[in-house]
Amino acid sequence: MSAPRDSDSRKLLRRLQAVMAEAGAGQERLDRIVDLVANSMETEVCSIYLHRDEQTLELCATKGLNPESVHVTRMRVGEGLVGRVARRRGPLNTADAPGTKGFRYMPETGEEVFSSFLGVPVQRLGERLGVLVVQSKEAREFTEDEVYALEVVAMVLAEMAELGAFVGEGEALKPRHAQQVLFKGVMGQEGATEGTVYLHDPRVVITNPVSEDPEKECERLRTAVDELRLSVDRMLSQAHGDREQEEVIEAFRMFAYSRSWLRRMEDDINAGLTAEAAVEKEQTATRAKMRNADPYLRERLADLDDLSNRLLRMLTGQGGDRGALPDNAVLVARNIGPGELLDYGRKLRGVVLEEGSVGSHAAIVARAWAIPLVLQARGITTEALSGDAILVDGDQGIAHLRPDDMVRTAFGEKLAMAQQAQQRYASIRDTRCVTEDGARVELMMNAGLMADLPSLPTSGAEGVGLFRTELQFLTRNKVPRRGELASLYARVIEAAQGLPVTFRTLDIGSDKVLPYMKSQDEPNPALGWRAIRVGLDKPGVMRMQLQALIRAHEGRPMNVMFPFIAQMEEFLEARGHLTRELHREASLGHALPETLKVGAMLETPSMAFAPRRFFEEADFISIGGNDLKQFFFAADRENERVRRRYDTLNVSFLTLIERIVGRCAETETPVSFCGEDAGRPVEALCFAAMGLRCLSMRPASIGPVKNILLKADLGAVRRVIEAARDAGEQSVRPAVMEYLRRR
Repeated sequence: MSAPRDSDSRKLLRRLQAVMAEAGAGQERLDRIVDLVANSMETEVCSIYLHRDEQTLELCATKGLNPESVHVTRMRVGEGLVGRVARRRGPLNTADAPGTKGFRYMPETGEEVFSSFLGVPVQRLGERLGVLVVQSKEAREFTEDEVYALEVVAMVLAEMAELGAFVGEGEALKPRHAQQVLFKGVMGQEGATEGTVYLHDPRVVITNPVSEDPEKECERLRTAVDELRLSVDRMLSQAHGDREQEEVIEAFRMFAYSRSWLRRMEDDINAGLTAEAAVEKEQTATRAKMRNADPYLRERLADLDDLSNRLLRMLTGQGGDRGALPDNAVLVARNIGPGELLDYGRKLRGVVLEEGSVGSHAAIVARAWAIPLVLQARGITTEALSGDAILVDGDQGIAHLRPDDMVRTAFGEKLAMAQQAQQRYASIRDTRCVTEDGARVELMMNAGLMADLPSLPTSGAEGVGLFRTELQFLTRNKVPRRGELASLYARVIEAAQGLPVTFRTLDIGSDKVLPYMKSQDEPNPALGWRAIRVGLDKPGVMRMQLQALIRAHEGRPMNVMFPFIAQMEEFLEARGHLTRELHREASLGHALPETLKVGAMLETPSMAFAPRRFFEEADFISIGGNDLKQFFFAADRENERVRRRYDTLNVSFLTLIERIVGRCAETETPVSFCGEDAGRPVEALCFAAMGLRCLSMRPASIGPVKNILLKADLGAVRRVIEAARDAGEQSVRPAVMEYLRRR
């Protein structure tokens, strides 16, 4: 629907702007607005409901309903017709409100005499702010022009709410971005920190959403769109020859040149909005559609969302300079790639993402830096402002934004206790890890970045049990060269200062997709074409990486392991590639490793039942706990609904670990456990009790794990585990925790 140039909506917006300029406090403004809208739309009722919290709406102003119901009437999102508008994030238009599904009678309002109902959401970029409603006694559906006019008014109200125009008494009228908010997300990396919000994508603030000159605003929009299209064309020309990148940018370009996209924004300008307000109105509508779209369409709509952000920055000049990174910065973003995160360096205190997954590249980097990470903190990018105080609790997966003094005090006590514990761990850093009953347990660290290696001597680790080589591939736009990799691996070996380093060959696929690698359309990527399967099918990269590793060691001892081995033949074939590269390097006159140990990561239950020859051929076995657990329980570790259902200390899982340890003992093959659970003290204690004598974990976990093992009697813990197993318990955790409490 194209709005006529002198539309009723533009006249209404002019009056609304005048009211905003003349009216005083927040409540007075709201009262004037409902009076103005009711008169302009010739309805007996106009009401504004605002969110007092995420799930509750409060009637904050009305003309036509009982005035005594203001700040008294409240409803949940989804409750009644008003609640339905909030939940569906779209208009609801009916000639028979009492007969419409979901209608709920609020006796204190006196609204039972009104038949017609039109409600539209007041929202901004996916953030629900409230609902704007008009009602009349006459039984009629409102016209498309009337619905459109009310949506435009709601857009302006959203911008005014953002700027604090309705601040007043009561929860629903508290200043925007001034209230404390608790975000419950998902634990990405343990730890706790206090800091200041630093937004990866700063908010664009629209100070004047109402236009006086539609022609001028349309011209501003067209100029900005032309500039945007040129920038996309430049991106496409720069990607020339890169087919995959070209396909992505072509989809991006399709939206940039969309006539309907531009026409809708011009219609909004003709209705009375400024160019930037029109862009944001369209973007808000896109965000609402994205919520319920299928994954493919959501990805395409995200392209349009990105274009809108670029256009807003062009029109407002905002978002170019984010300012200096504060000393106590906590990065807040919708999502972020590993390269972008690495650009910030190790200065960050913590990271909070609105999206993301526990296996994402950002999570890998955060774990390497040992900084708290909270994922899936829904809504934080629209609520937080740069400079806001924030408390990040990675142990529980929560973030406190703008916390009050009570929360700060409690959190400060938690940080103080953690600091005391770190001091205690520092005192045992150089102590060999030997349990009370004389068992020697090696504690190794996991790494993936050069930046990890400085923490090797200070962590108390006895070496690097796993160096993830994929991060050097994930953070680049093309395959790294052999010489670059050889130089990097050599620096890693030198930084270890004689301590052993075990390099894992490239582990890509599943949740780790290279930006320059054609993505595979697989229904279940975790069980698909990944890790060693990619290396054996496309051996060029694997051979290049093996050559780089041989050259980097320059005659020094070399440990290498292959990931995701699911059957013996895969290991033998991969080792065959390594043998051939050793012969090739020797023929070229390059020094061969002084000693060579070739191992396999045991990440699938199938390998616990592999032929004896597998354990004889492998120089060592590393249990990849993260993948092994998800495959053993058939529980995707990216899926919060199921991954926390299954306990590592489940009797059946510990029995599997016991079997693997036993198989390795038969052939005297060294075995270690590598993964998140190795760094959890109680889990590490139980693994050691089941016979594991080498654990590899993030550097920050070594102190807590060593602390519990030094005081442990593994024989006693083993007896506790066996008693729980004999008693038919599903998990040994309660029994072990009770034993530790008694100790």
